[in-house]
Amino acid sequence: MIDWRHWHNEPYLVGGLVLFGWLWAVLAGPLRGRLAPGEAFPRRNAWCFYSALVIFYLAVGSPLDQIGERFLFSAHMFQHQLLIYPAAILFLLGLTPWMVDPVLGRPELRRALRVLTHPLSCAVIYTLVISLWHAPYAYDLALQNKLVHVGEHVMFFGAALFYWWPMLSPSRALPPISYGAQMVYFFAVLILMTPVFAYITFSDDLLYPTYEYAPRLPEFGFFSAADDQLLAGVGMKIVGMSVAGGAFAVAFYHWFRAGERAEKK
Repeated sequence: MIDWRHWHNEPYLVGGLVLFGWLWAVLAGPLRGRLAPGEAFPRRNAWCFYSALVIFYLAVGSPLDQIGERFLFSAHMFQHQLLIYPAAILFLLGLTPWMVDPVLGRPELRRALRVLTHPLSCAVIYTLVISLWHAPYAYDLALQNKLVHVGEHVMFFGAALFYWWPMLSPSRALPPISYGAQMVYFFAVLILMTPVFAYITFSDDLLYPTYEYAPRLPEFGFFSAADDQLLAGVGMKIVGMSVAGGAFAVAFYHWFRAGERAEKK
């Protein structure tokens, strides 16, 4: 049975989120005068950043984690989508150039960071991390070993930051790519992710023993492990396509408006 009161309060989880929140507050508060003289407090960024931390905690600290870890593949997939989409997007939107560029703009780091944040690198990092973790051995190992599971979630979130960087980079030293390039980028990543979508959705076998032998829960209508796997694969595909399509539409809108402004000059 599911314990709906089961919330994770481990020091490394709560402490890590508190540390990130404290660092942001220090940069936006006491250090703002030194980093960005005259800049107003970035309220919009604050809402985005702290919302990202809340969503991250809800994804890995709420009862959703227990459901996804012990019972339902589809719940685990939803957990990962919370990390990859709203949490990662809001995290980047919560940062300002003057917060990140004192580090990212350092000459000794810039060359390596340009390679890492190049759209091709971002696409490869994201695709490989997500795809390799969905290999049966790796995925089931994460379900059986808590430390591996934590590492999986950290890598998913980190890969998601790379995925969104070409569009949402908060850095002037490593800025977003052009709107036209963003459209090509999101379309390309969607194609690269198709094999793992298809692998999960159309597999004739149950891929992960943990879910194959998991108890069927009355709260979720006793639907089978095969139905659960199909729902996880379809959900991964639909959400991935929807979010990538939305990002493509945003890039297209800005690209179109930029063209209109250029014509008026």
